[in-house]
Amino acid sequence: MSTRHLDSVVLFTWEVNDRLKTYLKQQLDNIPKLELLFPEEVSEEALLKLAPKADIMVGWRVPDQVKLAATKMQLYINPGVGIKHHIEFFRKLNQTREVLLINGHGNSYFTAQHVVAMLLALMNKIIPHHNWMKLGLWRKRDANAASLPLRYRRIGLLGYGAINKKVHRFLQGFDVKFSILRRHWPEKEEKMPTPAKKYLPDKLQSFLEEVDILIVAVPETNHTIGMIRQDELRSLGAKGLVVNVSRGSVIDETSLFHALQEKKIAGAAIDVWYNYTPNPDTQGRKFPYNLPFHALENVVLSPHRAASPFDDLERWNEVIENILRFNRGERAFLNVVDLEREY
Repeated sequence: MSTRHLDSVVLFTWEVNDRLKTYLKQQLDNIPKLELLFPEEVSEEALLKLAPKADIMVGWRVPDQVKLAATKMQLYINPGVGIKHHIEFFRKLNQTREVLLINGHGNSYFTAQHVVAMLLALMNKIIPHHNWMKLGLWRKRDANAASLPLRYRRIGLLGYGAINKKVHRFLQGFDVKFSILRRHWPEKEEKMPTPAKKYLPDKLQSFLEEVDILIVAVPETNHTIGMIRQDELRSLGAKGLVVNVSRGSVIDETSLFHALQEKKIAGAAIDVWYNYTPNPDTQGRKFPYNLPFHALENVVLSPHRAASPFDDLERWNEVIENILRFNRGERAFLNVVDLEREY
């Protein structure tokens, strides 16, 4: 580890595997006045010794004491999109000194791909037919589980960040119509893959009445927790479908379960859940929810893996770009978190 004086020091706060370390070094090692710190030990004690050197810290759940010890830190880069656990700390920290919190959208392509995969699996009844074939039940046909046509459906994109922008692009060839609800629409017109009706949060009910497939990809904030409940789900109608890749808390668990159980909506594909530390049942099974979603027939269940594959190196390109911008003395970074808006 070099001890020479450098303008920018980047501290990675976990045990970075050799493949990723090589990729980061290939992109950044030849940059003048930049040092990458890859700790051999990632205990809190070891990180506390290194933190005072860091201008940039990269990590997910770094202890607060380590972040406080980083008195030179100007950027904290969270490589994933989930940043709610950081908001309170950085609000307090920014009362005394400015440290920008940055989240990562490097997994947005894979998450958007997962949205499309789950939606098509749900509509084409892939899972029940797969299970029947494993049992040797050949060609159960439409009487048992007919596919639902995607053609002419009305898709509602709840949130229009990196994920749903890609979902919009991926689904544009299916002869569907789009409506989009986002918290703020920029003054400058954005180029979109297809035309779409635009809504703001105060028109949530009108938005939901307009669509019959709801794709949820909003950040978890005080404004979005419990955003979708019984009345909102009912607005989708009996043919309504829901895909959730945001956070479980955005859709009220009880409302979603009963809407599915009572066929108030036709189905749901779910990648995000309600209890991430479930106790095993009497058979040793762990279910990340409080109601028996696994007993429903109109669901696709996914274990919070929309961001897979996690070893894809290009997902780090945004992190690399922000490090380069900092080293060049720039202040315009990718994906800076607005601490008031919580994303």
